[in-house]
Amino acid sequence: MTLASRLSTAANIGQMDTPKELWRMITGNMALIQVQATVVGFLASIAAVVFGWIPDGHFSIGHAVLLCASSVATAFIASLVLGMIMIGVIIGSRKMGINPDNVATPIAASLGDLITLALLSGISWGLYKELESKAYVNPLVCAFFIALLPIWIIIAKKNAATREVLYSGWEPVIIAMAISSVGGLILDRTVSDPNFAGMAVFTPVINGVGGNLVAVQASRISTYLHMSGMPGESSETAPRKCPSPCSTFFSSDVNSRSARVLFLLVVPGHLVFLYTISSMQGGHTTLTLIFIVFYMTAALLQVLILLYIADWMVHWMWGRDLDPDNFSIPYLTALGDLIGTGLLALSFHVLWLIGDRDSDVGD
Repeated sequence: MTLASRLSTAANIGQMDTPKELWRMITGNMALIQVQATVVGFLASIAAVVFGWIPDGHFSIGHAVLLCASSVATAFIASLVLGMIMIGVIIGSRKMGINPDNVATPIAASLGDLITLALLSGISWGLYKELESKAYVNPLVCAFFIALLPIWIIIAKKNAATREVLYSGWEPVIIAMAISSVGGLILDRTVSDPNFAGMAVFTPVINGVGGNLVAVQASRISTYLHMSGMPGESSETAPRKCPSPCSTFFSSDVNSRSARVLFLLVVPGHLVFLYTISSMQGGHTTLTLIFIVFYMTAALLQVLILLYIADWMVHWMWGRDLDPDNFSIPYLTALGDLIGTGLLALSFHVLWLIGDRDSDVGD
């Protein structure tokens, strides 16, 4: 998603107009996300091992290496595939006269979940089958992808547009991973209770929609600011210490109008997903009227909070000489996971307390 935001901004301000500039942006950014994918995939596997080992008190080195190999391979391949898709979408959008900010970032968010989960399940299943007979396969996979790191680092360092991100872009990605992990812990503790097992099918939906919408807004605001110069240069776009909700949602500013449009997309978007879940008989939760009211309230509140934070965060980063394309989206999408999961868990608990309980929960 940061790749999509960076390239959308570059396309909008004319940094990808010539074949030479286009090739330079593509190679540098693709190498950069391969570095980030490999490192963060490795760190995520370590975090998952620790979070699983501490509560259970049981540690298996074979399973830890399996998780590491699956995570690194998935992150690497998913980033490669998604990166190529994003490049095609952005180039196609520009040729068709469409603002890539409105197209590339949500596609990256939605396809990211789908492709990553599919790859993770397939790769981990394949590596798990080799665990007993060929124990060397998993360490070999880890070593292979880590050995490629110096190549991607060299390519990314040669590009001025990605050199800075290579050094300074780790903090938001790693902190975002930690924030999302807290949301994962909330989900794990909630669905482990049979009374709330139905929450599992709705969590990716509420988090995915919220993350998509706030990523679009952050990317649009960032592009708007880049039109006036470089981060920290323009006095007209000085950071707002605490923007009022009225200025975020009800002013005549172009970003305020886009915030209103994105907020209005929440209800119809979620109704489509709820209908799809119901028609496919997914999960263990009957879609009663009171459930839909609580679910929609949580979804609307999540997006409202995220859009407000995005308005403040992007301007704050810009005023402090930080490129929002590289820093804001990881924080915002991670906060979307945490807030969405927390509000959804709260909704399920309140519904249980007031008596809206399904007889088939936990089947």
